Amino acid sequence: MRHQRRAMMIASAVVFFLPLLASSLQFPGRRPLASSSTVGSAAARRVFLSTILSAPVVSTLAANAAETAKEQRKYQRYPMTRFIAALGDPNSSSGTGAETWGLWVDDPGPRGVFLRDYDKRLAANNNVSVAPAGWTFDPKDWWVEEHGLIMSTPGPLPRKSMKDKLVLPEKKYIVTGGREVTTVLTVHDDGRWELEKGKLYDVTHLPCRSAAYRGETCKPQSANLKDFPVKPGAEMPTIEGCAKQDYAVLFVLGEVV
Repeated sequence: MRHQRRAMMIASAVVFFLPLLASSLQFPGRRPLASSSTVGSAAARRVFLSTILSAPVVSTLAANAAETAKEQRKYQRYPMTRFIAALGDPNSSSGTGAETWGLWVDDPGPRGVFLRDYDKRLAANNNVSVAPAGWTFDPKDWWVEEHGLIMSTPGPLPRKSMKDKLVLPEKKYIVTGGREVTTVLTVHDDGRWELEKGKLYDVTHLPCRSAAYRGETCKPQSANLKDFPVKPGAEMPTIEGCAKQDYAVLFVLGEVV
């Protein structure tokens, strides 16, 4: 708080004194100021200017302005929490590859089908398997959560703004892992991503586990039901005939508009 007050005082001083200092600067075509008192006053102001606009002060002002800009951002909360399936180093606060991430607009758990119920609830009907909740099962790319529920496949991260539906070069999501850190996740159109605070681990909801199981020979009937439920933070189990990819699950509360 003390540093914030000091920064505000410095900023106020700059705003107040810059017009006065500008009047003392020499410009082509202007007559130089000759009196000793005026010269002395101008010299004093130049010393003040060099002090007030020194690198540490400018850095403080810039940081303060950036924080103010963040505080003035507008956020739009989603009607219901959404979920990002993310890949990345859990100890990193930035990275690439977000174009491979997914988003569930609805909680996929309650809409899922247990592995043990696959044959009777997701059995192929004319080569199309549709869950009771209405989503279509992809036999070559299917997702499972920590309780052994087969989930719908997440869609890609949206590129359009929530407010005016314009395609954006980047989107800013408010994410959390339901623990200590809630922050802004920025995802760029080239797949780069960064968190304003914390690491990917800090915004991962540890009890939620998810993995994609893929392959021509990958079948839900091959799963060992004794491997479920999965402990918080543990990897999802392997399934014979499947290539497995674990994903971190992030709660998405809204976005910057």
